[in-house]
Amino acid sequence: MAGVHGFFPPKSATGRSSIIPAPPWRYSGDLLTVEYRTDPARVRELLPAPLDLAADDPGAVALIWADWQSCGDDRAELLDPVRAQYKECFAVVRCDHRGRTYSRCVYIWVDKDFAIARGNHQGYPKKLGSIHLTRPHPFGPAPRIEAGAAFGATLAAADRRIAQAVVTLREPSETNGFVNAHPMAHHRQLPAIEGKGLALDELVASGAASFEGGQPWSGEAELDLFDAPTEELAALTIEEPIGAYYRQVGVVWNGGTLLERSL
Repeated sequence: MAGVHGFFPPKSATGRSSIIPAPPWRYSGDLLTVEYRTDPARVRELLPAPLDLAADDPGAVALIWADWQSCGDDRAELLDPVRAQYKECFAVVRCDHRGRTYSRCVYIWVDKDFAIARGNHQGYPKKLGSIHLTRPHPFGPAPRIEAGAAFGATLAAADRRIAQAVVTLREPSETNGFVNAHPMAHHRQLPAIEGKGLALDELVASGAASFEGGQPWSGEAELDLFDAPTEELAALTIEEPIGAYYRQVGVVWNGGTLLERSL
């Protein structure tokens, strides 16, 4: 009997129906990052054991808007853009695992199903959302990547706006921020079919297998968060601004490593 094929469901005789190809996954994107400090207690309540608060600046948060083009190794999606292009907005904090600092995505919204499937594999807690951000362009009214350029960004989920930002670039920067600058520590979890406990419970670490990026720019941000019935991003209250950044990047993701398995 012939088997079924594909890296991720749905699987078929040819594997063509699989929602995502096998890694490596390649990304080109524009990142708009706003960093601020919240009450560290709000970060701590989002960190399951064995993770703990980062020793340095434990209340630091990065809210990142990204406009991506992505593909598998054969790059076929780039010539069928509906399969390649998507946007996301995600909240990142830092945490400690046995003396090492990691970044951790605690909330994330995307606007395509294939991005959710990749997140399930990687341990990102992805949900559907509506994400928009200003795109730069060298002609016409769009902002150039230069001092004084202003970029807007919005995030909505389940028909409610939950975040909005305006970032104004000031000057070239040596970094694109510090909160999202570590390997990611994520949980890959799957509830047991009986509804009790977990069938999969792994703490994994992953990061870019390779990275290239353009000149980062820093600036100032106006950021607002809004409460919503099904979202808790606003609980990460803005207590103090840190900074804002814009950068164009290219990233390859090709798997991670197991830190701990609970089953």
